[in-house]
Amino acid sequence: MDGTKVDDKTVAEHIVDFLQRRDVEHVFGLCGHTNIAVLAALAESPIDFVTVRHEQIASHAADAYARVTGKASVVLSHLSPGLTNCATGVANAALDCIPMVVIAGDIPTHYYGKHPHQEVNLHADAAQWEIYRPFVKRAWRVDRADLMAEILEKAFHLAESGQPGPVLVNVPMDIFSEVIPSDTFDRVAQNTRALVKPSIDDEMARQIVAKLASSKAPVAYVGGGILLAQASEELREFVDHMGLPVAHSLMGKGALRDDHPLVMGMTGFWGTELVNQSCLNADTIFAVGTRFKEADCSSWYPGYTFNIGGKTDTTKVIHIDIEPTEIGRNYPTEIGVVADAKAALRVLNRVSREMYPNGLDRTDKKAEIVKFRAAFKASNTDMQTSTAFPMMPERILADTRKALPEDAIITTDVGWNKNGVGQQFDILTPGSILTPGGFATMGFGPPGAIGAKLAAPDRVVLSLVGDGGFGQNPSMLATAVELDLGIIWLVMNNNAFGTIAGLQKAHYGLTYGTTFPGTPDAPTNGPGYAEIARAYGAEGIRVTSASELLPALEAAIASGKPTVLDVPMINNPTPTTGHWNILDIYSPDKDVSHVST
Repeated sequence: MDGTKVDDKTVAEHIVDFLQRRDVEHVFGLCGHTNIAVLAALAESPIDFVTVRHEQIASHAADAYARVTGKASVVLSHLSPGLTNCATGVANAALDCIPMVVIAGDIPTHYYGKHPHQEVNLHADAAQWEIYRPFVKRAWRVDRADLMAEILEKAFHLAESGQPGPVLVNVPMDIFSEVIPSDTFDRVAQNTRALVKPSIDDEMARQIVAKLASSKAPVAYVGGGILLAQASEELREFVDHMGLPVAHSLMGKGALRDDHPLVMGMTGFWGTELVNQSCLNADTIFAVGTRFKEADCSSWYPGYTFNIGGKTDTTKVIHIDIEPTEIGRNYPTEIGVVADAKAALRVLNRVSREMYPNGLDRTDKKAEIVKFRAAFKASNTDMQTSTAFPMMPERILADTRKALPEDAIITTDVGWNKNGVGQQFDILTPGSILTPGGFATMGFGPPGAIGAKLAAPDRVVLSLVGDGGFGQNPSMLATAVELDLGIIWLVMNNNAFGTIAGLQKAHYGLTYGTTFPGTPDAPTNGPGYAEIARAYGAEGIRVTSASELLPALEAAIASGKPTVLDVPMINNPTPTTGHWNILDIYSPDKDVSHVST
């Protein structure tokens, strides 16, 4: 007898058992010699390992998966180049507050200091975990097998609690293979799965409700925290009862249906005149789950989006957020409350009904919103129905909205597919738009669609992406084909890094390094995205006239097959009414923004 007990398993096997107890169904990643012990354990489990061709695909897919499920996703990485390939997607998740647990293999502990194959060691031995320190909530290096259970438990709790975000659990490969008893894992199995989130008391709720009721021009300003807290229904009840017009950040897009009678739209650089002026004229801003980020606030310049913090007659702010450091960061706050958005809104709903049983109705504001929507829609009609080819971006978005069911999930990338969507594409099911916000990562959308489809297999999933973003990691098509995921990738092909090309041309009069050879309808030796799709085994269609797009979309949805639609597009800029400080840097004292290229 070798003394091994029945419940003795390798650490890798215990990890997989732990993940099963947490109801993890998918792990995203790529193999390497440091993590094959975990892969061997996964092979014997009901958990699906989603293998990719590049680790950035894994972390972006896991990011989107967590956004749809509302739970921490799991990434399995190899050491060094595997971990650095993952880094961009993990950082993107961090800046958008998406819960994720990254488990990475590392060099064996007995080779610390010997500089073995692929070790990160230029400043300290076995130091690869330090690469993630600037953008994860915590990075652990596991140096003892008996600590693995405790660290994993803390990792999931930390990723999902407070302001959510990714964490790193860095594991030397010999520890993965070490055989240990189950007692440490049995102990954490008795722990609570999720921590109770903070709320507000009735006294504070009454103070907030009274302040909003007495305000002449209040505005609710909501961010991605509403979606992270899954608080859309509570928000709808509160703004309906209090008659609050709603503005949102880019990440707050889809917190409420865009056709809700009180929703004005996205603020900031790409915001419309209605929402920016309403926020400027507000006497009280009721902010929930938002960080007042730069683009959403017109670089915090007074006179464009918000009028907060001046000496007289400025807007007062009520700010509710789960993270205390976000409150008062960019604007002075009159009432700052640290609380979970869903829990706080539940109390506010109850208290507001007690204080004002009949609610409040601001009919003039509702009428203003209806009038503006009609005028804005009319102003876009020519573009949305244009037969021009290459296509107008407005026509692409309009046809896409017509083709998609209300609950379809769309992933955006950067450029028209993000900024234009935020401004003029109606989201009709809360939480159905997945956008790279803080990091604004080109290439997020296509692999993000994989995570979204795995999380919601019965819903239509479409990736709106530019040709620049699609070119970042087209190998995600291999994973989609292998898993038979009926995703549609609509490539808005302007043959350029379009937003930057328009910016450079406006300020410098050229497009050097920002455009590709040829034109969108006739690229010179450029990629054939439809042909690339077919090479991977997906469907590939190149649209050759404006009238072809809508039927092609409808056919792709009906087919249930992974499909790439290559849609040539004119590179017009997204209209703006806000401001961005970089314009002043490039062209001081000139009224210059973006132009067509």
